[in-house]
Amino acid sequence: MVAENRGARQMNVVHELEKRREAARAGGGARRVEAQHAKGKLTARERVELLLDEGSFEEFDMFVAHRSHDFGMEADRPSGDGVVTGWGTVNGRLIYVYSQDFTVFGGSLSETHAKKICKIMDMAIQNGAPVIGMNDSGGARIQEGVASLAGYAEVFQRNIMASGVVPQISLIMGPCAGGAVYSPAMTDFIFMVKESSYMFVTGPDVVKTVTNEVVTAEELGGALTHTKRSSVADGAYENDVEMLSEARRLIDFLPLNNRQKAPVRPFFDDPARLEPSLDTLIPDNPNQPYDMKELVTKLADEGDFFEIQRDFAANIVTGFIRIEGQTVGVVANQPMVLAGCLDIDASRKAARFVRFCDAFEIPILTLVDVPGFLPGVSQELGGVIKHGAKLLFAYGEATVPKVTLITRKAYGGAYDVMASKHLRGDFNYAWPTAEIAVMGAKGAVEILYRSELGDRDKIAARVKDYETRFANPFVAAEMGFIDEVIHPQSTRKRVARAFASLRGKKLVNPWKKHDNIPL
Repeated sequence: MVAENRGARQMNVVHELEKRREAARAGGGARRVEAQHAKGKLTARERVELLLDEGSFEEFDMFVAHRSHDFGMEADRPSGDGVVTGWGTVNGRLIYVYSQDFTVFGGSLSETHAKKICKIMDMAIQNGAPVIGMNDSGGARIQEGVASLAGYAEVFQRNIMASGVVPQISLIMGPCAGGAVYSPAMTDFIFMVKESSYMFVTGPDVVKTVTNEVVTAEELGGALTHTKRSSVADGAYENDVEMLSEARRLIDFLPLNNRQKAPVRPFFDDPARLEPSLDTLIPDNPNQPYDMKELVTKLADEGDFFEIQRDFAANIVTGFIRIEGQTVGVVANQPMVLAGCLDIDASRKAARFVRFCDAFEIPILTLVDVPGFLPGVSQELGGVIKHGAKLLFAYGEATVPKVTLITRKAYGGAYDVMASKHLRGDFNYAWPTAEIAVMGAKGAVEILYRSELGDRDKIAARVKDYETRFANPFVAAEMGFIDEVIHPQSTRKRVARAFASLRGKKLVNPWKKHDNIPL
């Protein structure tokens, strides 16, 4: 009889557990879940399940509820308090996640909501694994006042502590406004969904009240705004499913933390593969553009290239490839846009990418075809000097393996900035088509032979002579600034061997509390 009673009690306890779990998984209820789906958005739990390997999710704090008693809040205390947190795996590798649930109080952040996120972030730092945050929130929970604001600050502090320690990825899958935007802003990568996610400090209504500007939420802080104009976001995707798929793909390129190397993936591409088409990539006309991404994909294992910030500052290309199965960060001038000139936006974009790669021990391949920094009043008044210095600083402080290839132009200060030998480049290669000089032949001759400008034949002869003497890689090679002039078709082989030889590289900067990069 006693055993029967004990068994009945245990069954009741198990039934109660399942009942509570079912209530927690229901979020804000069927009506709100339907409303979420009607907007083309997945629920918080559906997103977690799609991001992580099937069956790998282990949830934390499912039954946590808020503690607020103001404004009648004590009558509504849903389990989970508007955020799903826990850990799982992506392709078998440990990942910590949190996913805000818009069906519960609009995903608003309360004190306990923030504590759930902070617990996950603390565990990620301690155990050395990436954090992925899925943001879909109406902002701070007004009913909790300053306690909610304090919660945001606690999350911000952990973003700062995690920076450079574990990769942090923010997936903006709905609204993210006010103070909420500063957590994603401090993470390494931000992805957004077109037409269903937005980020701004102040919304359209406040903007209209304060500045009398009329703007929609999409124009002010939508995915296209932040990927094309502001550079706040790194990629924009059509829907939740595509974004989560691409996030999984990105994670595969990254190490778990700053003490581990990125994973080495199986590859089926010969490292010594020759690409005869590269011999004719550079046009005969030095002013004619070509697509640098063609070179990037032909160097990569199986042509796989994960581009970062594709739609912003397209005059420079950044992203990840693999060579012999190992992750390599790529920075490449793009002659198709602004002739590949460096400007304010390109410098900022590339500098941040280089610093990420250096923080997480990802080798850097730099492909150079740069005629210089973009001239103009707007560039100078916008601070191109300081912004250009960011890229210079980033390359100069980087201690990871650095391989540089000059395909065509490398003029002036831009030659120095683009991972030159003088910024501790390990292997600096050039194609025979490379032109390394202070400036182009025509401009140089007009300065050097100003007194002869009236004589067109003389000037033409001077230009030809300058091109013969300097529009090639051999002067730099004679000085040891270029390690080798290589055949274009053998580039993959040479680059692969260079990175293979650098796998044991050890380089340590002088001790300092931290640097003071020109921000």
